Amino acid sequence: MNNQIARIVFCKVSLFGVIAAGVASGPVAQARSSGPEAFSRDNAAAEAEAQAQAGVDRIPVTLSDPARPALVKVSMVNGSITVKAHEGKEVIVEARPRNGEGGRSEGGPKRLAISTTGLTVEEENNEVRINTESYMRTIDVSVSVPVHTSLKLRAVNDGNIVVTGVDGELDVDDINGSVTLNNVSGSVVAHALNGKVLATFTRVSQKPMAFSSLNGDIDVTFPADLKANVSIKSDRGDVFSDFDVQLQATAAQPVVEDSRGHGGKYRVKIDKTVRGTINGGGPELQFTNFQGQIYIRRAGASR
Repeated sequence: MNNQIARIVFCKVSLFGVIAAGVASGPVAQARSSGPEAFSRDNAAAEAEAQAQAGVDRIPVTLSDPARPALVKVSMVNGSITVKAHEGKEVIVEARPRNGEGGRSEGGPKRLAISTTGLTVEEENNEVRINTESYMRTIDVSVSVPVHTSLKLRAVNDGNIVVTGVDGELDVDDINGSVTLNNVSGSVVAHALNGKVLATFTRVSQKPMAFSSLNGDIDVTFPADLKANVSIKSDRGDVFSDFDVQLQATAAQPVVEDSRGHGGKYRVKIDKTVRGTINGGGPELQFTNFQGQIYIRRAGASR
């Protein structure tokens, strides 16, 4: 039912833009074109028409309980995800296709730009789910959310994930793009398989966090008063820290697996994870990288 409401709102916006464009030049419209209400209607119509011409689909979503934090989930196969905090109580979703300019080859037909997004938005009990049905075309999605919002973001191809100003539990995963978290608060689990992970915190919670990448740098800036236990694993990169990390002096204990009594094998493994504490220790912070550098920065420190 909520999904139907979202679709109806979007259709009304598009229809309003078409109707407004059709009657703007008529005598009735001219007779009513004065005063603040008419000015507001004209602005709304112009905005709707401009969005339609630009190929932007826009859906505002009212939460079931605006007094409670929301959980927003976005899943994209092709395209970027941008999330920004705003002072409102609604979740506002915009989607735009990433089309090239239409053109005509010499003596041939003109290519038509396909500007549909297949945007789908569902809301239930303050959980908002966003995706597009355009799996073969690149669609960029932008979402404005209340400041206190948790996020679960997934992207696969041809796009980065950028989050700005959100306070909540952030679960972010990009397969073939970078993850950038600007001035966020709360807790984060961030992974970029083939890109960088960049994060700047204004406040951290007391929950464990993890940052990982296979083929990119990990660069995270924390408040100066951070207290944490850190575990670091890097195969082909170096690790740098502005904090005074007290590394564990004792060697890692071997892990023994012996299943020879059941026809198996005997195996001993020593974990290559480096562990330590920052400012006496606190919640667990995990940094895992294969081919890239790891930077653990302190806010205010020189670069």
